[in-house]
Amino acid sequence: MLPHPPPDQIDLATVLAVLGDSTRLAILGDLARQEGRALTCSHFSDLTSKSNLTYHVAKMREAGIVRVEPRGTSRLITLRRADLDARFPGLLDSIIATAINLPPPEKRPVLEEEG
Repeated sequence: MLPHPPPDQIDLATVLAVLGDSTRLAILGDLARQEGRALTCSHFSDLTSKSNLTYHVAKMREAGIVRVEPRGTSRLITLRRADLDARFPGLLDSIIATAINLPPPEKRPVLEEEG
């Protein structure tokens, strides 16, 4: 089981700092578009490399923005909307209003392979 901060220990400055990254905002936008549905890391594979994606998702988990549940060889990622809304009413809606307008995965440019 991966550690997640309890709702009362989610810190506003940490949430804002973590969401100050464009890759993490894109992940948030995708999660908001698919709200109520758990996404796997492969859903975000066009954003960055696998190792970099692992880093970004871990930062979001540690900040209390997402919940990550291992399922076999996959990890299911969900937005902790209820916890964030209870802790910081209206904040997530404001951030999502911008993040949701970021291009969905199928419209993002394909990353070139590093050689």
